[in-house]
Amino acid sequence: MVVIRILAIFGMLSPIIYSLMWIIIGSLQSDYNHIRKDISSLFAVGAPNRRLSQSFIIASSVLMFLFSIGLQEGINDGGGSIIGPILFLISSFLGVLVALFFPLDVGGEFITFRGKMHIVLVVTNGILQIIGMVALWFRLQSVTSWNVFAIYSLISAIISLVLVIISGIFSASNYRGLLERFMVTPYELYYFVLGLMIFLNN
Repeated sequence: MVVIRILAIFGMLSPIIYSLMWIIIGSLQSDYNHIRKDISSLFAVGAPNRRLSQSFIIASSVLMFLFSIGLQEGINDGGGSIIGPILFLISSFLGVLVALFFPLDVGGEFITFRGKMHIVLVVTNGILQIIGMVALWFRLQSVTSWNVFAIYSLISAIISLVLVIISGIFSASNYRGLLERFMVTPYELYYFVLGLMIFLNN
């Protein structure tokens, strides 16, 4: 179906736009250090290019939201649990909320309610995505054309969880930014591969 393939392209574009955000905006900010600074600092209150950063995040999240709407039908396994697609849909919606209403405080801190909610929503977002990956593993492991992806889904969930834990442990270190980039990579690759699979199978 043409519509599903278009939505699949949206799914592939979403992680690319997100990655371009921190690469481009980070390079525009002379005092920004990709190794020490987290990605959220780029659209924190008072950040030099906050609006532009928000635009990237919102665009990425909206594309993922649209992709998630067609995900249930795009995974052509004759039906199955809707849990994975629903969790990805909620996750992408949280991405919009974070960008619009819950940025970090000035300097990338989380002192106010808004800043603390940023951390809560980002962590919730990551957990929902990991559970969504596991849900798709359960759903697709017995589907011939999707069983390899099912294994990839489980591996991605495990790697993502491990990197989330590591990033949390070292969140106050001088390598916070570097660890965060390693942490988001499995998520971004996962969505790109999922979008590609939807495109090729429809």
